[in-house]
Amino acid sequence: MKRTHLGEFEELVLLMVLVLEEDAYVMKLKDEIHEQIGRSVAMGALHATLSRLEKKSYLESEMKGATQERGGRRKRVYRLTAAGKAAITKAREVREQLWNQIPPLSLEIRYA
Repeated sequence: MKRTHLGEFEELVLLMVLVLEEDAYVMKLKDEIHEQIGRSVAMGALHATLSRLEKKSYLESEMKGATQERGGRRKRVYRLTAAGKAAITKAREVREQLWNQIPPLSLEIRYA
């Protein structure tokens, strides 16, 4: 498989899909990102990112049945593929390697 760069927002979306499991649909993702991260996300940006992640084969989606809570509308639910799980695991490993290289005193705040 060709290596594909995973951007910061893409990583966040993949993590949130994992957190939400069967509830990983656009509105729920948008709301949870705002609630848990404090980041407002435009619907267009989220749709574009989800589409891009599907094209990279990191996500797959399917339409689920209509519910009363959604006014009878169906929803597209997302889940990670094996490639998506591998990508998010690799991103975590890279971040941990970098954090582990930082000397402990480098992050201390010094006051004058």
